[in-house]
Amino acid sequence: MIRKILTTCVVLISSAALPAHAELRILATTADWGALATELGGDKVNVYTATTALQDVHQVTAKPSLVARARTAGLVVANGAELEMGWLPVLLQESGNPKIQPGNPGYFEAAAHVKLLEVPTSFDRSMGDIHAQGNPHIQLDPRNIAVVGKALTARLASVDPANAQYYQARGAEFQSRWTEAIGQWNQRAAQLRGTPVVVIHKDQVYLCHWLGLQQVAAIEPKPGVPPSAGYLAQLVTQLSASPPQMILRNAYNDPKAADWLSQRINSPVVTLPFSVGGTPEAKDLFGLFDDTLNRLLAAKR
Repeated sequence: MIRKILTTCVVLISSAALPAHAELRILATTADWGALATELGGDKVNVYTATTALQDVHQVTAKPSLVARARTAGLVVANGAELEMGWLPVLLQESGNPKIQPGNPGYFEAAAHVKLLEVPTSFDRSMGDIHAQGNPHIQLDPRNIAVVGKALTARLASVDPANAQYYQARGAEFQSRWTEAIGQWNQRAAQLRGTPVVVIHKDQVYLCHWLGLQQVAAIEPKPGVPPSAGYLAQLVTQLSASPPQMILRNAYNDPKAADWLSQRINSPVVTLPFSVGGTPEAKDLFGLFDDTLNRLLAAKR
């Protein structure tokens, strides 16, 4: 009898210590999807981001701290399209958490909801670090953010039905603000259409597609392959006659090759945030696009 009373007391005390509605724990693989989950989830979610804007998301280690986060997550928000294939499958397996395994409601891939660019017609590793499903760097077209935002709102309501109305209201409010912002960005960016640019890695494809920037060369001879001295010399010869207006470098890129090329063809390097947190001004998704446009327009001649 005494043991039964003690057990009942422990249960009651433990229950009292828990919040009425525990926050949905979300593990996002990138800063952008973490920022979107925060926009949509508000105070009903606890978002942890596995990487920062200053990291190459292709190359991440599934550290014990990440495994611990995955073990308690109710939802994983991944980019998908093989961007995280070098580490996310290991992380999910090591977590032992059935809710967040691919195919279950607790696993969400952003790239599955948009049309991917640069889908290869043939595929082998001699072509460099390309992805069989298409270019995975979808976050630099704000129209993709809108599409993913709608899908993620529905998923949040599905995995946390007690707060479904809350997520739907926040999702609608975000879409309204985002649509207005896209209109303003489009007006500001009109003068960038047709601007010739050089990129480092082909992760600016969606930005160029949205803004109508003309990508004339890439510093990497193949995606993910560092340029040799001979290849850089060829770029100088190729670009000297008609230099691009700017060389685009992401915050996480090594600046050496871009700076070297800039000095020889007299084109400025423009450092872009690429992801939320890549620059001090890119504090959230709205700041990401505000700052990206500010930097591009400042370099426009």
